[in-house]
Amino acid sequence: MAARKGTANRYYSGPPSDHFDGALFFNPGGKPPGSFTDLLKWQFGGRRAKWPASVPSPFPPAKPDRRVEGSALRLTMVGHASLLIQAAGLNILTDPVWSERASPFAFAGPKRVNAPGIAFADLPPIDLVLISHNHYDHLDLVTLKRLRERHDPLVIAPLGNDAIIGRAASGMRLSVHDWGDRLDAGTAAIHVEPAHHWSARGGRDRRMALWAGFVIETMAGNIYFAGDTGFHDGINYRLMAQKHGGFRLAILPIGAYEPRWFMAPQHQNPQEAVQGMKLCNAAFAAGCHWGTFHLTDEPVDEPARKLAEALAAEDLPPERFRAMRPGELWDVPAIYKGTQTGQTR
Repeated sequence: MAARKGTANRYYSGPPSDHFDGALFFNPGGKPPGSFTDLLKWQFGGRRAKWPASVPSPFPPAKPDRRVEGSALRLTMVGHASLLIQAAGLNILTDPVWSERASPFAFAGPKRVNAPGIAFADLPPIDLVLISHNHYDHLDLVTLKRLRERHDPLVIAPLGNDAIIGRAASGMRLSVHDWGDRLDAGTAAIHVEPAHHWSARGGRDRRMALWAGFVIETMAGNIYFAGDTGFHDGINYRLMAQKHGGFRLAILPIGAYEPRWFMAPQHQNPQEAVQGMKLCNAAFAAGCHWGTFHLTDEPVDEPARKLAEALAAEDLPPERFRAMRPGELWDVPAIYKGTQTGQTR
C-alpha cells in the first residue's frame, strides 16, 4: 500500500512494511475499520440489548499469591481484557484497566458493571505489562500511572504506543516493538505477534499506532494473549501454531461482536474463538473481552452462552475453554488428557 499523501503520523515514523504504508498501519490482506457513516448507522440502529447497571461476579475479589514458581500456571481475571498471568516466577498484566470507565472522560462513556476481580492494593509485584493497542478499554493511562508509582513494571507495547504512554506516564519503563519481534524478560521470552484490529484514541489518529497479540514463552509452557482481534479467516491462528508449535493456554476475546456486519473484521465471536483455539493448537483457553463494559449490541451474558454452545457443537469439554469472570482464579493444567496439545517444553 502506498503512503497517503499529506498524512502525518503523530506517533510513529519508520520505513514501510507489509503492514505499514509509511504513514498508517493496516491489516495485510484484511479489512480496515468501518467508516464514520457505518458507525452512525450502527449507533442509531436501535438494536443494542439493555444491560443491567450492575452485574456482580459470582467470584469474590481474588488475593493472589506473591509468586507462582516451577511448572505452575495461574490466571486470574480482573475484567474485560485485564488478566493477571503468574508463571515462572513472573507476574504479568494484560491490558490493565482499573478505571470506572473505558473512555477519555471520567463522566461519560462505557462504565464497568462489575468491580475489578483484584483490588489494586492486592496486586502482587507486577513485573511486566502487555498492551495490545490503544483503544480506551485496553490502554488506560490512569491505571498505568498507578502501576508505575507502585510497581515500576516494564510495559511492552506495539510501535507508536510509547508516544501515548510516555507523554502521560513520565518515567514509565517502555519497550515498543513491531510484529515478529522477540525480547527476553527475566525467565520469559515475549514475542510480539499480528492481530487483525485497528487503533485510535480520537477521530484524527486512526491506525497511527500498531496493534498486536503476544506469545509468552516460559518454562511452564507457551501462553498466547491474542489481544483484540477479528478472526480473519484464522490466518493469524495458523501462523501462531506454525511458529510456536502450540500453547498450554490461549487468552482469546469472546465478546463485543454484534452487529456482525460492523464488528466481524475487528472482533471475533465465540464460535470463531473456539475455532481459533483449535487452529493455534491450544490445550486450554480463557475467554475475555466480555461482561464488564457495554460496548456492542449483544446481551451481557450471551458470550458465555454462545461459547458453551460452540464447544458442544465441536464435541469439546467445557473445561477446556472458560469464559472468565472477575475474581475467577484458574490453575491451568499442564496438559489436557488425551491430546499432546500444550505440553510444557
